Amino acid sequence: MKFRKANKTDIPAIVQMLANDKLGKTREQYELPLPNLYYEAYERINTDLNQELVVIENEVSEIIGTLQLSFIPYLTYRGGIRAQIEAVRIREDMRGKGIGEKLFKWAINRAKERGAHLLQLTTDKQRPAAKSFYEKLGFKATHEGMKLKFN
Repeated sequence: MKFRKANKTDIPAIVQMLANDKLGKTREQYELPLPNLYYEAYERINTDLNQELVVIENEVSEIIGTLQLSFIPYLTYRGGIRAQIEAVRIREDMRGKGIGEKLFKWAINRAKERGAHLLQLTTDKQRPAAKSFYEKLGFKATHEGMKLKFN
């Protein structure tokens, strides 16, 4: 397996994975050609030095997983850096094979390489299996997350 930075040609495969679950079906628009807004989002991510959109490929160079790693500099923790994982997906036919764990171990190491003192994530309460998976990796539910939606 190979971890690498996503490129523009990877966006359809990434969006397909994002749309391929109970919640993703309600918020993503996977169709070919993809709506241009996904490519615009990719450009914003790709030009931001604090964002890393990553894919994992199998032996035949197929994309089988993805995540976005964000690095948030802030004043607390003596000017620390907080890393945040978002949009973790493993291709449906590859789930249950340990790929998610490998992807997370890669992300944990990458956050440490970038000097983060903490790696955080949120998980939707409608995904109890995901929460259990994260806990097995050492993540702890230490805070109560809150959101304010604008649309």
